[in-house]
Amino acid sequence: MRNRLSRATFLVALFMAVALAAACMPVAPAAQSEGSSAALTDVTLLLDWTPNTNHTGIYVAQEKGWYAEAGLNVDIVIPGESDVHQVVATGSADFGVSYQEGATFARVEGVPIVSVAAVIQHNTSGFASRSSAGIEGPTDLAGKRYGSFGSPIEYPTIDLLMKCAGGSAEDVEFIDVGWADFLSITEADQVDFAWIYYAWTGINAELQGIDLNIIMLKDYLECIPDYYTPILITSESMIASDPETVSAFVGATARGFEFAIENPGEAADILLAANPDLDTDLVHASQEWLANEYQAEAAQWGIQSGDVWQAYADFLIDGGIIGSFDGEGAYTNDFLPE
Repeated sequence: MRNRLSRATFLVALFMAVALAAACMPVAPAAQSEGSSAALTDVTLLLDWTPNTNHTGIYVAQEKGWYAEAGLNVDIVIPGESDVHQVVATGSADFGVSYQEGATFARVEGVPIVSVAAVIQHNTSGFASRSSAGIEGPTDLAGKRYGSFGSPIEYPTIDLLMKCAGGSAEDVEFIDVGWADFLSITEADQVDFAWIYYAWTGINAELQGIDLNIIMLKDYLECIPDYYTPILITSESMIASDPETVSAFVGATARGFEFAIENPGEAADILLAANPDLDTDLVHASQEWLANEYQAEAAQWGIQSGDVWQAYADFLIDGGIIGSFDGEGAYTNDFLPE
């Protein structure tokens, strides 16, 4: 009995010694293993609208694991009523999807946000109406009802566009429609025209056989200069305090959009898998069109020019809409992949 107890005592002591030694050994935390999220830096990205093909590269980077590979756990948030610039500036979100016109107004008001990448190189938006509304050019907007989404940039943009053609936005009725679907509210005769992205709403109308007239802003560059829309933004404080995270996020996002440029069909499927309520035909058609627009003729995806930023600001300054503006401080290319 004594020998058996001694042996048992020895085995217990040996087990405890091994366990203690193992506990004291330096081991890599589980979070360091590939695919684990515990070691990843949590960041929040606030979209500008419900998910669509302007955002495909983001979802590609997420699904392909490129954010995780860059050390990030990215939470993609669909916006509510809050202004993306204020949310990002206060640190409630680390990054946001915005647009140059909105970012320009925000910075004039002292909101410390910075554009770190242009999602699309040129302005692919315009003022759309059903062909039955009889709107073919800026002067035809007079006496019409505009479906406003509540941005401060809408009135001055329409006003300056109309003034360029000899009109004024004073002759337009602004109706707040929020996030209402353009095709639905025009079919219901609630408004006559609204501001849309061709790559989404315009293509959607074509797929449904609906004839639209679209005053594409790129066709009126003598009235309103070209500008970047959408863009990715972060805060000045984020850039100052955590440039590594900014670089990691922009680099992984760039990979996502570069993939979407080269593989629009697969990229569309990735967006659809993440957002199954989206229309399959629309996503694929839109993705094929945008594959040629994301980077366009630029040297790389996401790159921005100070001339574009300043030209748009000067246009607003000349129109008496804003005061002075530092175009160089509004954007940076420093975080794009080399």
